[in-house]
Amino acid sequence: MNAPSPGLVTRLSPDLTGRQRQHLRGLGHHLQPVVLVGQRGISENLMENVSSALLSHELIKVKVHDSDDMPEVAQHIHDHTSAQLVQKIGKVMLFFKAHPDEPKIKLPG
Repeated sequence: MNAPSPGLVTRLSPDLTGRQRQHLRGLGHHLQPVVLVGQRGISENLMENVSSALLSHELIKVKVHDSDDMPEVAQHIHDHTSAQLVQKIGKVMLFFKAHPDEPKIKLPG
């Protein structure tokens, strides 16, 4: 019998522990989505916006127009930015990527 495959969040946040995810979910609770993925889906401009937002904020929410596209959008963002998927609720995903030089968010051990 095959073991079940890990969920999307677990698969796209391999560097985060459950405790760290919980901490980031708490920080992201009050955030509004800064990137909206519309009917046109993923584009070069969209990926530039995601990268820029992650560099500025480290923790961002991305809202997807069609929830059926979420796994593909999440995988694409993860692959192109190395951001960790912290949470997925409904049509909103929370991504984290520490600033390379001056991280603002401190993760628990």
